[in-house]
Amino acid sequence: MMWTIAEAATEADRAACLALRIEVFCGEQGVTREEEIDGLDDGARHLLATVAGSPGGTLRLRFQGEAAKVERVCVAGAHRGTGLGAALMREALRLAAEAGATEARLGAQVAVIPFYERLGFTAHGPEYLDARIPHRNMTRPLP
Repeated sequence: MMWTIAEAATEADRAACLALRIEVFCGEQGVTREEEIDGLDDGARHLLATVAGSPGGTLRLRFQGEAAKVERVCVAGAHRGTGLGAALMREALRLAAEAGATEARLGAQVAVIPFYERLGFTAHGPEYLDARIPHRNMTRPLP
């Protein structure tokens, strides 16, 4: 499978990222639109993965001091298990390191912690609920 991963540079790209997040988080996981649209998108960098010209995955990247926070990671159902999510994450980590971040952080849904562990993240702290979904914090050093 061939895909392209790039920063969402246009308003249409950003709209595609948001539409995919709403499809996955709101449509599949029951997160409310109010929870998903949290007011932090304008200060973030967004990555969009496209497969044959259609949105296949997205994430957002925010910087907090020397840490890069990876958020809203999602892949369309048809593209899960293909390596697209890992490729999207590797690009985010590359961009974060390039921007000078020394650590990547994320709040992982407990069900997908093994995915992030394969990318070098370590879980720490207790489980907590975010949008009624169990999560744990994870970090990994950069680069």
